[in-house]
Amino acid sequence: MSTEQSRESRREEIDAILERKDGGVRETRDEADKYTVVGAADRRTYANWLTPVEEHFVCHRNDIPDADADSWTVSLTGRLDDEYSLSDLNDEFPTVAVAHTMECAGNGRGQHRPETGSVQWGFEAAGTAIWTGTPLSSILRGRLDDADGDAWLTAVGGDPSDGDDVFARSIPLSKALEDCILATEMNGRPLPREHGFPVRLIVPGWYGVNCVKWVEELRLMDTMVVDGSLDRPGDHAYWQQEAYRMHPADVDPEPNETVETVDTWGQLEAGEPDHPYTFDQTVMSVIGAPDGESTVTAPEDGTIELTGVAWAGDDGVERVEVSTDGGDTWADAELFGPDYAGAWRLFRYDWDARPGTHVLCSRATDDQGRRQPMRISNPDAWRDALEADEFPWNEGGYAANAVLPNAVEIDVESA
Repeated sequence: MSTEQSRESRREEIDAILERKDGGVRETRDEADKYTVVGAADRRTYANWLTPVEEHFVCHRNDIPDADADSWTVSLTGRLDDEYSLSDLNDEFPTVAVAHTMECAGNGRGQHRPETGSVQWGFEAAGTAIWTGTPLSSILRGRLDDADGDAWLTAVGGDPSDGDDVFARSIPLSKALEDCILATEMNGRPLPREHGFPVRLIVPGWYGVNCVKWVEELRLMDTMVVDGSLDRPGDHAYWQQEAYRMHPADVDPEPNETVETVDTWGQLEAGEPDHPYTFDQTVMSVIGAPDGESTVTAPEDGTIELTGVAWAGDDGVERVEVSTDGGDTWADAELFGPDYAGAWRLFRYDWDARPGTHVLCSRATDDQGRRQPMRISNPDAWRDALEADEFPWNEGGYAANAVLPNAVEIDVESA
């Protein structure tokens, strides 16, 4: 499809972003030569709760629009009929701040063997920021008397495509009213262009693809977006019904108007729909320090503190375990620091280290009892992989949360 054709302008965008972020990120390999992608440059980003804007990953597939905050509007359409400027949103509705761990649904794609196409992320496509803006519940209050309980809200991005596709994503109306906002600030600063300026949808706990950048339309619908849903030309359904779906190789997912559960892991376990959508994030963790970049000198008492982050989307993190021998044995880490729905938790572990080379890894368990699998399966396993403590290899490389690909090798020397 045209969305996978190379885009010459991405090189200029990437160079400008790298300069603005001043060493906090690095370019990520993109097999399609289409995407503007940079990820955290240092593992130590994952030893802190708040991710500086300079270290926060970026991913988008179309050119950044030449947006003017004074003239930008957000239209309410479908079963709604209204339009707001950014000043209207600021003047007529309350402003709130939410903590959200943004994670690309393709985070971990580069850990699949054989490789899948597109962006070869390791674990660097995740970060936690404070997003400030207008609650959707305030905007939609009083407009939903005839809305069904299973209605959907579709957000349309204003980024210009060089193909026929329109960037549109649907989320359940219930989720939109629960905790979603139209954000205009990130970590207390005006939203950067590459992060969605002038306005971005934030869907706490859900994969970044649902957090539509450069929002220009919110459409209330009875179903998810399918072809013909929008009052505009182009392919409306690609980014909802084809891309960001989990499936084996050489499969074309069938479109669905709705789904029973938006829990990504729950869809995998239940086998419904046949090819899960990437909505709610799967449970995940990363050790941030030590980072493996240099030899660690053990103090006299031999104790080295391991620090990292763990998250589970809409679910809570119940437990984090740490292994210092590549996963042969495990010990419980301590959760600490801020505890907000939709944002990661810090964990730490006091390691009685001995000189030598050690492989450190972490695994988190969510409050539904679901634990990170150890590795990514081979392509033939598909849904049976979960029973073998493996994450299913899938053609898009989505939602991966395996333990071993994120391990870090540490050399320890005596003081």
